[in-house]
Amino acid sequence: MGLVALSAIAPLAAMPLLSWLMRDALVDQVDDRVEDVEQEFLMELADDVKDITLAARMRALDPATKTALLAHDVNALHQVAKQFHDVYPEFDVLFYDAQGALVTSLGCAHPAATLAQQPFANTLMGGEFHAVVPSGCEQIADAKAPPPPAWTVAIAIPGAGVIVACLPLDNDFAKNVAQKVGVSLCLYDANQRAVGSYQVNGVDACTSADALDAVVVDRNFARQRFAPRTLPGVSVTTAMRVGVHETLDKHLRLASALVALAALLAMALGIRIASVMSVNLKRITLAHKKLEHQQYVKVAEIKTGDEIEDLAEGFNAMVDGLEERDRLRATMGKYMTEQVVEHLMAGRVQLGGVTLPVTVLFTDIRSFTSISETMSAHELVSLLNEYFTAMVTVVMEEGGVVDKYIGDAIMAVFGAPVPKPDDAQRAVRAAVRMRAALILLNERLAARGIAPIRTGIGLHTGEVVAGNIGSEARMEYTVIGDGVNLASRLESATKELGVDVLISEDTAAHLGAEFELRYVDEITVKGRKKPVKVFEVKAARTD
Repeated sequence: MGLVALSAIAPLAAMPLLSWLMRDALVDQVDDRVEDVEQEFLMELADDVKDITLAARMRALDPATKTALLAHDVNALHQVAKQFHDVYPEFDVLFYDAQGALVTSLGCAHPAATLAQQPFANTLMGGEFHAVVPSGCEQIADAKAPPPPAWTVAIAIPGAGVIVACLPLDNDFAKNVAQKVGVSLCLYDANQRAVGSYQVNGVDACTSADALDAVVVDRNFARQRFAPRTLPGVSVTTAMRVGVHETLDKHLRLASALVALAALLAMALGIRIASVMSVNLKRITLAHKKLEHQQYVKVAEIKTGDEIEDLAEGFNAMVDGLEERDRLRATMGKYMTEQVVEHLMAGRVQLGGVTLPVTVLFTDIRSFTSISETMSAHELVSLLNEYFTAMVTVVMEEGGVVDKYIGDAIMAVFGAPVPKPDDAQRAVRAAVRMRAALILLNERLAARGIAPIRTGIGLHTGEVVAGNIGSEARMEYTVIGDGVNLASRLESATKELGVDVLISEDTAAHLGAEFELRYVDEITVKGRKKPVKVFEVKAARTD
């Protein structure tokens, strides 16, 4: 209980440190947000500059603009300016003729009467002007209330005059940008006079003329001043509401509630563990004593969520392992194939059967009945043993498992109990080698005056069920399924088709260039409606 109580008190004692870390993290977030706002402001400004430049160039290149300017057609020029102003209402547009005299304007309250009064007067000589003009397109009429600076584009219309477009850095500009970036803004001219501002969430961004070199965070607001590189002489103050103390208090209250809840849960869990620990340990000790006398008794399910539960689960798993070991030991004498015994002892085969991709091989002695009629029983058994020895040796060397002997027939499986990627190749290679081994066997038989043995081999690749069948007293590990039946049917078909080794198209699909194949036919075997394409294996390539 003392440890449980200590685990609950420790987080509460750490609350002051948690408060400091939360505040520090919050200030860092505000600092990052101010930097993001500056980048967003510059992006919005760049977009506006691009828009005003493109629009001015399009109007300057329009032949109708030049014609109207040469004719001093005020109405036509006013329509051009209106088209410009309809798309970009925040821009001012002016037209000066070839002598620098104002022809018409739209958006300006006090436009300069002559181009000579503006810093972009030299555009009459040709070219373009792009810069921040302290008074924009307006003529300074009142020194106490001068117009705001503006980003100005002046483009010469050769032989006709100049088109001028201005983006005033006033309240409208501040509103447009502030709403997009989501913070309050205040714009200042070169004299540190606020020329445009807009408030978001009621936060005033305009401060004293002193620049704010770093982020300033008070109880509810964060402010910072920066000077855009593309607006020389202009500075911007950003301001946002952050509610430092309110946010921090909210987080601390939430953290305190979570800590208190965790403490209560920890104490309840500790009491429960203390009350059941003794009983559960006694149950495990009793089961362990029975296990010493080879009584496989498991501990009843324990749900404590701690080491006691892990101990009980581990003990039960050990009992399962011991039972499985004894069960597999009893199984060893029931299987003839070494691979199957090893696999069962490793515990990788589920009793009852699993679906596996395998290649099944069937081989059978042709006219075996006729052969058996010419021999005594002992001679026949001796011949079969000699034949089986030669054939099975090849199967085992290629990694196959002899599933069973059916009279004079052999059923071998490649891929059970453990599938391998080259099962089909090994099975076909075994078939080719079995043909070669049969030739050598027949040579030995001929030397003893015994007629040669002729066989047929059928192979098919597909999914089968591999598992244990039989009785509790005696079981057999084997494979069953349509793939087994088809392999047997293909072996039978070798007689009718006059070939020695016949494989299905499924087996052929798994082979590479190692084997020489010949397409034989598309046949329908007994028990199957769908025809099967079959191939003869001529030999294994040696090149």
